[in-house]
Amino acid sequence: MTGRDVCVTGIGMMTPAGDGWAAGWERVCKALPTAVFEQEMPPTPAHLACRVAPFDPSRLGQARARKPDRCAQLALLAARDALVDAGLEPSRWDGARVAVVVGCGSGGSGTLETEHRAMLASGPQDMSPFAVPTSLSNSMAAQLTIEFGATGPSHTVNTACASGATAIGTAMDLLALDRCDIALAGGADAAITPFYVAGYDRIGALSHRFADPAGALRPFDRQRDGFVLGEGAGMLVLERAADARARGARARARIRGYGASSDAHHVVKPRPDGSGLKAAVREALAQAGASVRDVSHINAHGTGTPVGDRAEAAALASLFPHHPPVTATKPVTGHLLGAAGAVEAALTVLTVEQGLVPPTANLEELDPAVDLHIPTECRPGRLGLALSMSTGFGGQNAVLAISPD
Repeated sequence: MTGRDVCVTGIGMMTPAGDGWAAGWERVCKALPTAVFEQEMPPTPAHLACRVAPFDPSRLGQARARKPDRCAQLALLAARDALVDAGLEPSRWDGARVAVVVGCGSGGSGTLETEHRAMLASGPQDMSPFAVPTSLSNSMAAQLTIEFGATGPSHTVNTACASGATAIGTAMDLLALDRCDIALAGGADAAITPFYVAGYDRIGALSHRFADPAGALRPFDRQRDGFVLGEGAGMLVLERAADARARGARARARIRGYGASSDAHHVVKPRPDGSGLKAAVREALAQAGASVRDVSHINAHGTGTPVGDRAEAAALASLFPHHPPVTATKPVTGHLLGAAGAVEAALTVLTVEQGLVPPTANLEELDPAVDLHIPTECRPGRLGLALSMSTGFGGQNAVLAISPD
């Protein structure tokens, strides 16, 4: 069994671009950024951020009593939407045949930082009894399994900003090995916190375009100066194509290949020639039984950092001389860290399903060193194979090959 036997029967998204996949997709297609400027509020320095709009906490239902961290809250909401989209009712399934694989870069960082400050200020007696179970990295997958009665394999994976894509690839493997029949896979992160804002800023990763928040994150643009932190979640329901057909499910798209690699180069910087990312692309294409010429669209990682964008562009330009259209969606959503790969995979599913290539917002002057075809307006087209690219600190690379069903 290969990756080409796996189809996407449901998607759910909870991002700064919108509540639900439809709202998020519309905003991405209209290239409407969401970044805002947030004043200094010690211990957090002034910064730009893309936040999920407030939602009614009652939507969490019984999960509220378990005090989930914000990243787990977003994952729960996205997962519910994905299951509804797939036409699945957890109360009626065999939970032992359902796997949950969630990617996250920072874990329950909001809870960890809040409770640590409470301990330092007032002592352990003011800490929540949920402080540890809520902040542990496995908490997201645990919350989802409890909520949906999924008693099969359960994992939280961390490959930094490639985590969401890695989770989907891991779920594909579980399906191929017949360890499950349904996989709920994706990613969530909510790290707009004092530690992460200050830490990312300290290494020069964040944009300082404070006078123009909406125009701050500009992948592949000559004037790019870093990314904008975001928060959100993207969840996909994956099934073997034969199983989906047997239950009469609609397949939105098929995930035909997954490739992963490590740069083994630097804890932050990618290899300048993009060789690690190219290896992941080749692996995904080989699993899909496809060639580089079969690729008709690429959803790039596109963080808007000078070094990262240049390395990714070098890899793509050398691999794809036919210049398929390249989209970078982070100007709209912000950089969702561990959720980015999952949300961008969901957007790539919608791209091939609906035959629409989303634009890249804020691209005003292409970096002369970037030899890519990057549309700035939404374009219809007949799309075959598309790639969703993800990279992460430490040289983590993950690529998903996605085609119409």
